[in-house]
Amino acid sequence: MSEIRLAAESRTEFGKGAARRARRAGFVPGVVYGHGHTPVHLNLPSHALMMALKTPNALLVVPIEGKDEYVLPKAVQREAIKRTIEHVDLLLVKRGEKVTVEIPVLTEGELAPGGNLLEHVLNTLPVEAEATHLPESVTVSVQGLEAGASVLAQDITLPAGTTLAVDGDTVVLQVIGAQASQADADAEAAAASA
Repeated sequence: MSEIRLAAESRTEFGKGAARRARRAGFVPGVVYGHGHTPVHLNLPSHALMMALKTPNALLVVPIEGKDEYVLPKAVQREAIKRTIEHVDLLLVKRGEKVTVEIPVLTEGELAPGGNLLEHVLNTLPVEAEATHLPESVTVSVQGLEAGASVLAQDITLPAGTTLAVDGDTVVLQVIGAQASQADADAEAAAASA
C-alpha cells in the first residue's frame, strides 16, 4: 500500500468554537497519539483527508513537529446527515511495526446452482501486518459452493507477511440453501396427498 501525504497544521485552539472555525476554513480537527508520546493536535485538509480515507487502512504521512510521521486512522467521526468528517483520531506507527487492522473480504465466482444465498458472517477480517505493508483487501473464491458450505478464516489465503488476528475456526462466509415459500410447500403437500 502506498503512503498518502497530508499537509497538516499544528492546532493550538481547542473546543467547539475552534473546531467549527477550522471546519469552515476547510480543515478537520484531529489528534495523533501512540508510542507513549503526548497527544499532538492537528488540523488536516478536509478534502485530501476524505479522499485518503476512501482507501481502507490508509497509511498517512503527516508532519509532526517538523518531522514526517506515519499514522493510521483509528476513529473517524462523521456528521450524521451530510457524512462529512468532523474529527479524526490517528495512531502513530513506525516502519516495521506490526499492527492489527480489519481488511474487507471480497468474493469472486458463482455459487452452485439452486438459488443458494451467500451470507457474509464477517465483512472484514482482523489481520496483523507490518504498518507500511497493509493489505487493502482479501479475495475469497466461492465458485461452486453448495448449500451448507462455509469458509473459515484459516481457509483464506493471506498476502505474504500477514497473519490472522482472529481464531482460525471463525466462520467468515457461509452458503444458505434457498427457502421454499409457503405456497410452494402447500402445493407440494397437496400433490403428495393426491
